[in-house]
Amino acid sequence: MDKITVSIITIGDELLIGQTIDTNSAWMAQQLNAMGIWVHRRAAIGDIREDILATLAAEAALSDVVLMTGGLGPTADDITKPTLCEYFHTRLVQDRDTLQRVLHMFESRGLPILQRNVDQALVPEAATVIQNHRGTAPGMWFEKDGKIYVSMPGVPHEMKGIMESFVLPRLETHFNTPAVVHHTLITSGMGESFVAERLVDFEAKLPPHIKLAYLPSYSLLKLRLTAQGKDKVSTATELSLYFTELKERLQDIYVTDQDVSIGEVLGQVLLKRKKTMGAAESCTGGLIGSWITAVSGSSAYYKGGAITYSNDMKMKMLGVKKETLAAHGAVSEATVKEMLTGALDLLEVDYAIAVSGIMGPTGGTDEKPVGTVWMAVGSREKMVTVKYQLRYDRERNTQMAAVYAMNELRKLILELEPEELN
Repeated sequence: MDKITVSIITIGDELLIGQTIDTNSAWMAQQLNAMGIWVHRRAAIGDIREDILATLAAEAALSDVVLMTGGLGPTADDITKPTLCEYFHTRLVQDRDTLQRVLHMFESRGLPILQRNVDQALVPEAATVIQNHRGTAPGMWFEKDGKIYVSMPGVPHEMKGIMESFVLPRLETHFNTPAVVHHTLITSGMGESFVAERLVDFEAKLPPHIKLAYLPSYSLLKLRLTAQGKDKVSTATELSLYFTELKERLQDIYVTDQDVSIGEVLGQVLLKRKKTMGAAESCTGGLIGSWITAVSGSSAYYKGGAITYSNDMKMKMLGVKKETLAAHGAVSEATVKEMLTGALDLLEVDYAIAVSGIMGPTGGTDEKPVGTVWMAVGSREKMVTVKYQLRYDRERNTQMAAVYAMNELRKLILELEPEELN
């Protein structure tokens, strides 16, 4: 079976100067890959007619499908539609369904309509119009010389709606795509190169249609097994056998066999045991609480947090002793122990996390250099303290500290309550 390939083109000057981060390409690639359609290239270009025309031609020569986002807004710098007319030798015409949707959107909100808003309903005559239920600019599907082109708004929420409702289903029916199955294992506590060394013989015996990818990120390492075949059931069955072996080999550093965030992992552990937690955060500044509450339903197990960035707040909110801070400093085992005890009492939870550290780039000393982090996790029955010496920039140190602390709590809960409750 021939591999179906896609080129993704993102259009907009704001992407080239770093004013806007391109999240569209990553999301589209994930959705396409799950269907067995492979992204061959990604290109970012500005709002320049010649660049758009040249890139369209170049990518169509290499790929079966060209997906474009951006340049469909109502302002003068959005030139994608007239440029598409030039490329496909067509003209702009008014699409009645789009016009009615735009008029209704503005009238229902009591907003005045401008000509530039009405012009959102102008589309290339050669296009199949894809209605945008989340905005004013429609998507457009073209076919030329056996290749498919799709133009969509650059707003991620709108692009995703068009992809999910129209583009992905239509591509699936248009191409006879292979079955692609992924399984992801997340580990912590061992670097990528050391894990790879442990898996040399495992990788060597993988058949050609099964690949292992290493995806490191902030103290966690994802190992993704991907199998490709003609039939999804048999492909998934074969992949499961290899995945089970992978889990057994890495049981000592295993975190989860789901491709989810550390917040979801910790939440699942708490939810199954009907336990609650809270956090006392200094150097992480609320990041732990943010990650946990990003999960829908987290109110069932997360009661709150105390962001005690200053020593005064550590004393006032958590009851950390002035003498402890004077003798040991804010970044110390003694301090995070008292922070943890205070959080358990203040928040009235079963488990808590306490973190204090020096994230940099300033604030370090010879005794406590930048990257020094103390954390405590536990309950009223048992407390565990850990010191980490991180070595990156402020943002990455903060992210890693949050991951380490949440994973330490996960491990402690599993130690204290190994049986999953029904």
